[in-house]
Amino acid sequence: MATNKTPTIYDVAQRAGVSITTVSRMLNAPDKVGAETRDRILAAIDELGFVPKAEARARALRQTGRIGVITPFFTAPSFVQRLRGIAAALTKENYELVIYTVESASHLENYFASIPLTGNLDGLVIMSLPISDANVRRLESHNIPTVLIEYPHSALSCVEIDDVAGGRLAAEYLIHKGHRRIAFLGDTDLPEYAIHPVSQRLVGFRQVLAEAKIELPENFVRLAPYTQEQTRQVAAELLNLPQPPTAIFAATDFQALGVLKAARQLNIRVPEQLAVVGFDDLDMAEYADLTTIRQHLDESGRLAVEILLSRIADPSRPAQQIHLPLTLVERETA
Repeated sequence: MATNKTPTIYDVAQRAGVSITTVSRMLNAPDKVGAETRDRILAAIDELGFVPKAEARARALRQTGRIGVITPFFTAPSFVQRLRGIAAALTKENYELVIYTVESASHLENYFASIPLTGNLDGLVIMSLPISDANVRRLESHNIPTVLIEYPHSALSCVEIDDVAGGRLAAEYLIHKGHRRIAFLGDTDLPEYAIHPVSQRLVGFRQVLAEAKIELPENFVRLAPYTQEQTRQVAAELLNLPQPPTAIFAATDFQALGVLKAARQLNIRVPEQLAVVGFDDLDMAEYADLTTIRQHLDESGRLAVEILLSRIADPSRPAQQIHLPLTLVERETA
């Protein structure tokens, strides 16, 4: 008579054609297993429906739920504010917050490989990172409700903004203020595995200038590493041109502060001689009296958690795509 035997690590090893030690290593440190071997083990796990026994028992004994967040650049101010919104939304809930920081594309793939297998997360928020169809299926097959922030996928709930519209908003404002020599300054630090909203903000910025028949010279588009000092240096180069810009749209508030420092050091009056517009409306923007494009960073984190908890409570809920509005906040720099 056939029995429905629960698959074990031995079954996985046999199906994948590897040793039990290799399967164990894959479960505990997937980055130490070759990609081909890892994929073979994952395929065997999926086919057998294997759940590691220790993790299953730990999950059953847990009194508190756990929400995971996968994020790049944990120290960047915009990510910190989003995480603040996530943490605030979880303070009154019976969930722990577990943060997974991503340092490379392979690191991200290892998380997607191992997180569904551990069985110790009730839900997942993925910030500003892409997810493949295969990894969406993996998360769904292991019943891990997932919400994305910034990087949409049609099968998952997402909270996002329109970065192109943000670039347009900045350009329209500066043109309305009478500027015709308008420069763009963005960052170069986001790697290939993360989204790059700065490039989309430049697209919108270019669109409006072209529509207004305003030239954007090649030397008016500058990129700098995401530090205020290197931003200051690049901004100083712009401001020392024979025909310098009268306005600069910095694609992040953090870099806008570098532009303001360069202007101060060159005795350029803001906004009389140089208008500066940032993007994000970080906490520091208000202290600097920075005119900026506000995206609701804390709110995006809070909303992502609310959507996630509703999916955990009712897995049959359809995916939601929420677009948060952008607004221009006029202060003293433009």
